[in-house]
Amino acid sequence: MNILFKKEHLSQAISTVSKAISTKTTNPILECILFDAAGAEIRLVANDEELGIETLVPGEIVQGGAIAIEAKMIADIIRRTDEEEIRMETDASFKVVVTCGSAVFQLVGRDPDEFNDLPRVEKQQYVSLSQFTLREMTRQTIFSVDNSNSNKMMGGVLVEVKENILRFTTLDGHRISIRSVTLKDNYGQVRVIIPSKTLGEITKIISSDHEKEIIIHFGANQVLFSFDKTTVISRLIEGEYFKIEHMISSDYDTKLTVNKQRLLNSIEQSVIFIRENDHQPIILDISENRVHLLIRSMFGSMDADLSAVKEGNDLMIAFNPRFLIDALRAIDEEEVTLYMTNAKAPCFIRDKEENYIYLVLPVNFVV
Repeated sequence: MNILFKKEHLSQAISTVSKAISTKTTNPILECILFDAAGAEIRLVANDEELGIETLVPGEIVQGGAIAIEAKMIADIIRRTDEEEIRMETDASFKVVVTCGSAVFQLVGRDPDEFNDLPRVEKQQYVSLSQFTLREMTRQTIFSVDNSNSNKMMGGVLVEVKENILRFTTLDGHRISIRSVTLKDNYGQVRVIIPSKTLGEITKIISSDHEKEIIIHFGANQVLFSFDKTTVISRLIEGEYFKIEHMISSDYDTKLTVNKQRLLNSIEQSVIFIRENDHQPIILDISENRVHLLIRSMFGSMDADLSAVKEGNDLMIAFNPRFLIDALRAIDEEEVTLYMTNAKAPCFIRDKEENYIYLVLPVNFVV
């Protein structure tokens, strides 16, 4: 094999596929990137057997072929060279010669036949949306997954399609995040659980462009994302997701509408007094036209008053402040509305159209 690249193109391609490089494995081939120039285009592929990424990279194929190269080693070489043109050559013994100007690097590659290429996905159903929308929906829900491996369902994102509505749902036992968006077309019905790692890695690759499209194909036990010149394939989490509808209520005895940024700023200021393993709650004392925020810890305290519009009963309720921060950061509106029943029941933060719903469980407190 003998191929030529521009540094910027190769560097970007390596960065893209490296999201699927295994960091905890005893199988050396899973730490490699496949360079495949056997066809008309140059493909770079990484596959950790849970997540696989393929991207096409511009370059010149002088002589076709394929080789698997340790990802970290080739990435370090490319990152540290100032040369704009990079040549990669291999021979029958899998020796790799990388030439960057006057610098010549000799690496030991691996047989490409050892490499597990991306599987074929039966494209049963699909949806199309902008890359920006996928980034935002992931950002606005992924913080409430539970990656502790105590329950594999909690480590996934429930993705549902109902005609032209796409909905993401996550939960971790203390909170639920739901985001919905209206698509341009109707796509039937889909209900799958995608690993949060998959969506998290994709958001690092895709752009925030409203015009650029991403197509998501759903197979029997896999999902395929296609965008630009990149393909991402992931296993789905098998099993039945939690019955979220039973956890969502529209009943309330106290409704609080408040400026989102002021509320967020006050809660963020309060966590100055909370250390990582400290479980001090923030108390919301809600009364007519105001909400009083109070936090006490061994390191200090904070009191803050915010103007607000209250409907219904006065209420004193407490939360893990970081859970409120996560939800409020994910909301772009100027004002937010909190719906509560009592100090022991869940609090719901939602808009009128229910494009977003955040459920946060309260915690016990002592005034």
